[in-house]
Amino acid sequence: MNSRRKFIGNTAMALSAASMFPNISLGMGKSTRLEDQIVGHGDYRYKVKRDWAKIGLAQTSLLNCHEMVMDSKGRLLMIGDHTDNNILVFDKSGKLLDYWGTQYPGGHGLTIHDEGGEDVLYIADCGWFMDRNGAMQRQAGFVSKTDINGRLIFNLPDPHTIGVYKEDEPFMPTEIAVGPNGDIYVADGYGSDYIIQYDHKGQYKRHFGGHHNENATENLQNAHGIAIDYRGEKPVLVCTSRTENCFKYFTLEGEYIKTVELPGLYVCRPVFDDDNLYAGVCWSKTRDENKGWVRDTGFVTVMEGDRVVSNPGGSSPSYENGELQQMYRAETPIFNHGHDVCVDEDKNLYVCQWNAHHTPPIKLERI
Repeated sequence: MNSRRKFIGNTAMALSAASMFPNISLGMGKSTRLEDQIVGHGDYRYKVKRDWAKIGLAQTSLLNCHEMVMDSKGRLLMIGDHTDNNILVFDKSGKLLDYWGTQYPGGHGLTIHDEGGEDVLYIADCGWFMDRNGAMQRQAGFVSKTDINGRLIFNLPDPHTIGVYKEDEPFMPTEIAVGPNGDIYVADGYGSDYIIQYDHKGQYKRHFGGHHNENATENLQNAHGIAIDYRGEKPVLVCTSRTENCFKYFTLEGEYIKTVELPGLYVCRPVFDDDNLYAGVCWSKTRDENKGWVRDTGFVTVMEGDRVVSNPGGSSPSYENGELQQMYRAETPIFNHGHDVCVDEDKNLYVCQWNAHHTPPIKLERI
């Protein structure tokens, strides 16, 4: 416990990477303070707070900051893939309150659920991990249900062990959603792109998506994220099909409903707050080459219903004859690769990033 107290005490005094280097080059022949920048469009504009997290590189052992959720006490829990501290717990001022978890080398998906008045977590280890030589390796992933402090409740069964997957179908889950009746939906986004539905006890019910449906619109390509949308008359599932630059909507029983196209955007999980959908854009197509993965082309997108209304760190959304035009990273970039968005009660955003040089999340303060 002494080492833990020392860790937290040190981080309270440590400077973040941005506060140590407040003036950064943005790769366009320009240098500016991110804290002086306003990003976003229309009613969704934000002041950049890069130094929000009060942690320093020497203490955090960060690899990738994958996702963040807020618990019932207003604390922000972030999952990463460094086993010194898979979970970092912050207050909204950015103070580090706690850290735990060493068993998730591929820590990727983090979902919180109110179960009888108690917060529980669902954690997806996607199977990608860094070995002792610093090289990325892949193995089977898994999904755990824990209490808010990380005590294991159960692991979901691997689909191979219950006869659901063929031997040559990998299981590398990236995200979890919990339905209104407690059913658990797992997005196998780095594996075989199925959505696997379990009941609240972890018993298998069905799976759908994948690559081989007779109707190709029901297929998923890089099913990176999943969430429950409660905005309509009935709750529905929203699934990321990242390689196809879209979200696909399904009933809770896995029947396809519709596709919402997001031209040029390789989006991560959908995050709902009131009537809005938020998502991290992990990367985007470029103006000059218009191709797939290009480093440091990520940002955030904000939607009202099915309509994109703001792209903090990206180009202004434009519609022509009702059709959304291709979107790009802003001319003056802010993010490396937006991986997740957490929204607080003041509509501030906390943006977790993948492949962002071991940096902590960035806060976007709503103005």
